[in-house]
Amino acid sequence: MKNFNPESFINEKIAKMPPSGIRKFFDAASNMKDCISLGVGEPDFQTPWHIRDAGIYSLERGKSHYTANAGLIELREEICNYLARKFSLNYSANEVLVTVGGSEAVDVALRALINPGDEVLIPEPSFVCYKPCTEMAGGVAVPIETKAENSFKLTKEDVLSHITDKTKLLILSYPNNPTGAIMTKDELAEIVPVIKENNIMVISDEIYAELTYEGKHTSIASFPDMKDRVVVINGFSKAYAMTGWRLGYAVGNEKIIKVMTKIHQYAIMCAPTTSQFAAIEALKNGDKSIEMMTNEYNYRRKVIVDGFNKLGLTCFNPQGAFYIFPSIKSTGMTSAEFCQTLLEKKKVALVPGTAFGDCGEGYLRVSYAYSIELINEALLRIEEFMKELHEGDKK
Repeated sequence: MKNFNPESFINEKIAKMPPSGIRKFFDAASNMKDCISLGVGEPDFQTPWHIRDAGIYSLERGKSHYTANAGLIELREEICNYLARKFSLNYSANEVLVTVGGSEAVDVALRALINPGDEVLIPEPSFVCYKPCTEMAGGVAVPIETKAENSFKLTKEDVLSHITDKTKLLILSYPNNPTGAIMTKDELAEIVPVIKENNIMVISDEIYAELTYEGKHTSIASFPDMKDRVVVINGFSKAYAMTGWRLGYAVGNEKIIKVMTKIHQYAIMCAPTTSQFAAIEALKNGDKSIEMMTNEYNYRRKVIVDGFNKLGLTCFNPQGAFYIFPSIKSTGMTSAEFCQTLLEKKKVALVPGTAFGDCGEGYLRVSYAYSIELINEALLRIEEFMKELHEGDKK
C-alpha cells in the first residue's frame, strides 16, 4: 500500500497563493503585549445601538430562519432606495443580491463573469482579494500600476495601455483601499468611453463610498449607458461599523445578478438573517450615525497625515476611506523590513505596501479607523523609531 500524502490532494494553484499580507502583521501584533496595531480596516466604533436593537428585535420575534437566496425583499428594496437617494443609481429588487460581506460579492461577481483565460485589469495598489479571486475563477490578473504623482488615480492612458483582445473586465475600487484615493466625476468620465469602445465589463467596489471627505462620491454606474456594464458592490462593514455582521450586496444587470445568485445559492444559501434585519434599519435611519463617524474619521485623517509628513514619511492627502499610504523610501528600507523592525522595536503594527501589489514597495498602509489616543501614541513611537534610524545612519 502506498503512503498516503494528504498534501498531494491540495489544489496546486491555491497552495501557491500567498496568505494575506494584512493578516500576517495583525496576527503578530495580537500576540504581542502593549502593541498598537494600525493595520486592519476595522472601525473602532460600536455598531450604532438602533441597528443592533433591530437585529435583537428580529431574534425576539423568532426571525431565525433562511431568507430568500437573494436576501429579504424588504432589504433589497431598501438598498434600491438608498442607492437612488445617495448616488442617483436606479435599480429594482431583482437587480440586487445580498451577500456575506462585500468580499463574497467580489468573488461571486468574478466567478459569474470570467471564462478561463479572460484578462481582468486590476489597478494597484488594491485590496488583497482581487487578484487571488480572479485567479481562482480561472482569469488572468493584469495589474495596472497607479502612481503617487497622480494621487493613485486611474487614468485613461493607464487603461488603454493594458487592454488586449483578451480583456474582459476592469475592477474599480474607489475610494481606494489602501491609498485613500478617490475618482471624481470628471476623472471617471475620461475612462467611460474607453470601457464602452472596448466592450469591457466593470466591477466597481464602492464599499467606502460614504467615507468621502472632499466632495461627493460618484459611481461609474451612474453615467449614461453604463448601468448594464457595471456590477456595483457595497456593504455595511465600513460606513455602519458592522464588520462582524458580515453583510454586503451587489447590484447590476438582472441576468448577471441571477447568475451570481445561483453561485451564492450553492455556496452560501443566504446571508445571515439577523444581519439583514439590522441592515434594513441601518439604511432607513443610519445617516446621522454615518455623519458622526465620518466627521471623526476626517479629524483623525488630518492628524495622522500631518504626523507622518512631519516625520519625513510623506504621503499625499487621501480623500476617501480611512487609510493613508506614506512613503518610506527615504529610509532605504523595504516595506517589509520597515514594518518588521518597527513591530519588533516599538510594538507598532503597520502593513507593508507590497501586500497590495508589487508597486506598493516603498509604502505603508496605515489605518486611522482607530481612536485618536492610539493614533497619537503610535506617532510618538514611530517618531522615536525614526530618530533611532537617523542616529544609526550617523554612526
